[in-house]
Formats: sequence, structure tokens, C-alpha cells
Amino acid sequence: MEIGIKKRASIYSGTSNLPLAQEIADHLGMALGEVTISRFASGEIYVRFHESARGTDAFVIQTHSAPVNDMIMEQLLMIDALKRASAKRINAVIPFFGYARQDRKSLAREPISARLIADLLQVAGADRVLSVDLHSGQIQGFFDIPVDHLTALPILAEYVEEHHRDNIVVVAPDAGRVRVAEKYSLHLDAPLALMRKRRMQEGKGAAAAEVLDVVGDVAGKRCLVVDDMIDTGGTLISAVKHLIRQGASEVLAAATHAVFSGDAIQRIADSALSEVIVTNSMPLPSPLPDKIKVVSIAPIVASTIAAVFQDESVSEIFQGENQEAIPPEIRKRGPKRKKKDHEAPAPSI
Repeated sequence: MEIGIKKRASIYSGTSNLPLAQEIADHLGMALGEVTISRFASGEIYVRFHESARGTDAFVIQTHSAPVNDMIMEQLLMIDALKRASAKRINAVIPFFGYARQDRKSLAREPISARLIADLLQVAGADRVLSVDLHSGQIQGFFDIPVDHLTALPILAEYVEEHHRDNIVVVAPDAGRVRVAEKYSLHLDAPLALMRKRRMQEGKGAAAAEVLDVVGDVAGKRCLVVDDMIDTGGTLISAVKHLIRQGASEVLAAATHAVFSGDAIQRIADSALSEVIVTNSMPLPSPLPDKIKVVSIAPIVASTIAAVFQDESVSEIFQGENQEAIPPEIRKRGPKRKKKDHEAPAPSI
């Protein structure tokens, strides 16, 4: 007996960032699958899917936003439920990966929490992980399953190129962001500067950063500070003050993940920043101050989901810019490039 094999995809969302998940599903021409997620009186989480998942390629979208432990647990339970429902392949789509900053031991007797999250996802039953702008590329090595590392850099850089192109210099906030800043500088055909800083321990593992110096010419320039995330905003505000003292005419910031803990939004609103460009990888309050601009990562996530389902290349979507190192062809190409695949609607699956 011969049976033709027909692939089927389904897409589900946890409760952390439903608007983003719905936008991704719209780009794919799909509907979000029906799933009940609720809490017992004790705080335990209950998950149940309302449709058959047998034989499907399931994509479980969940941003690890506050309350981060609840959001991680929701995704783990959804993955476990799909595994027990005989899903063929389970893909964890994580726009923002929780605990990513705890990716190594800085002091004695610390955990490597990012590795633990990777282990939990695999034990739960994930067959693949898709994430956007991990805090460090080494997190991919914590997994024994495929990891597709997406980047929002092209859409952020294109926004800056459209609105703030003239007289710009790209500023790396620390040595760890030099490669990212170099990619921005290639996009914008702009010079590069580096901020030198040191971290001062404040207890309980927290650390504040003190800017010591700026390497590069920023006087009279429009400075674009680039990073993977903005959390409390303290380091960013400190950097802005230092750049202005060094003679910068204007300071912008671009970051993928708008964590915005505590009073970060108010601090940004009251600061000398002229504009902060972020994505919707995290759920954001409304209204936001006018100086905070949001661009959507839904097109690039949808295109990646389509490529994974169709067993096509993911790196071609980003033309190699999702890699840790900068490929030689990007260096040669410079700022003039053809339109990216993420600018077109993702194919329906």
C-alpha cells in the first residue's frame, strides 16, 4: 500500500505577545490555532489544544517577556502537549529569548541560566528553535537541535537610512557590540565609533556601566547607538550624556528588544535622545512617547517560518547578515543592495 505524504503546518501562540503572533499568522495567510491557556488558583498553568496536531509541523510563538518565568513555562507546556498529541515536528519561535544575558559564569557559584532554558526546551520536545537577535551567538551552541538565528538589523537600518541618513556615525555601546555596529555602518555607509566603559558591581549580580571614553569622531555628528536590547535604559542614558559632552549634535538609538523595565520609558522620554527605534518583539504599552518608534519583525519571522516549513535556506532571507561574523560578500557589497526577501509578504503555507 502506498500513501502520499502531505505536509501540514499549524501555528500557535502563548499569551505573551498575541498581536505579534497574529501579525505573523496574517503574513502567512494562516489562522492561529485554538488553544486554552489558563491558571489554577494555585498559580499552576493549564494548556489544552482544541484541534488535532497529529502529523503537523507546529510553530509555537512565545516571547519570554514579563512575567518571564510564566511565559517560559507556558511555552514548555505547549510544546509538551503537542509532543504528546503526536505533532511531527515542533518549532519553538522565540522572538526574545529569556535569560540570554546569563550565558556564562562571570562570578563563582553562578548558574549558566541560558543553557538551562535550552535544556528545558529540548526536554519538553522542541525539534527546532527560531529566535531573533540573541544576546550572544554562543547560545546557539547550548542546543543539540537546529537553531535559526534571525536578525532585525536590516529593518532597523533601513528605517534609519530612510529617516536619519545624513551626517550619521554608528556607535557601539561596548566592545561586545562592535560586529553589530559594523554591520550597521556597512548598511548606512557611515563611520564607526566605540564607547569604552566599565561595569561596577552593585550587589545581587546587578552591574551599572560607567562610560570612560569614546573612540572615534562624534563631534558635530548625528550618533546612532545600536544594541540588542534596552532594559532599564540606564546605560543608554549614560551613553547619550557622554556623547553630547563630546560634541554630538544629536543622539538616536536602535535596538531589537524593547524590554523597558521599571521606568525606562519615562527615562527615555525625559532624556536628550531624539529618537529610539525598536521592534515589536516584546509587548509594548500604548501610548508610547513620540520619540519611540516601533518597526515590526512579523515579515522576517513569517518568511523564516515559511522557509523552515518548505525546507529552504534561512540565511538567504537575510543574505548572511544573521551570522555572527560578517561574510566577505557583505563587506564588498556595501550599502547598495537589492530589496530583501523580508520586504515581500511571506508565502502561504
